Amino acid sequence: MRRVMHGYIRAVDAVNYRIGRIAMYGIFVLMGILLWSSISKAFFLPSLWTLEMAQFVMVGYYILGGPYSLQLGSNVRMDLLYGEWSIRKKAWFDLFTVLMLIFYLCVLLYGAVSSTAYSLGYWGTEPFSYLGGVVIGTEEIGRMERASTSWRPYLWPIKGVMVIGFFLMLLQCTSELCKDILRIKGETI
Repeated sequence: MRRVMHGYIRAVDAVNYRIGRIAMYGIFVLMGILLWSSISKAFFLPSLWTLEMAQFVMVGYYILGGPYSLQLGSNVRMDLLYGEWSIRKKAWFDLFTVLMLIFYLCVLLYGAVSSTAYSLGYWGTEPFSYLGGVVIGTEEIGRMERASTSWRPYLWPIKGVMVIGFFLMLLQCTSELCKDILRIKGETI
């Protein structure tokens, strides 16, 4: 079992490390969009797409970088008591908090999947109505969701990024859970 946990930790950490390193460059994309927004407002007609595109890039940057941040341990902690605890006591506390985070991420992932299904034109009540290729509920295909602004972009791409980001964060949390279990058993990671 320990070998499986170590393999899972290595695989998830490697995927999130690479995606996180790529997502770091999203800040430069964001800066480019905001620079173009400033230039176009000062010298040309203002671009309609810059504000929303900057928001979309920021969402991708934040959500895809979250698992990488969690992996590095760069999330904010209250170090008043935690810093003085032993590694094993920290692992017990982290195990409890990561279980709460996993529950929260499952709720977020469910909502993100249903919202993405809605934005792709599925107007049913359950996004997971297909089980093994069998239709459980009724399906109604509508038109794809667009933003209500003057630019009117489709919303499914950013909602898809949110689904991927929440899923990667869930994988990283289970990796952290495995690390905590191994630390409690006295292993070094």
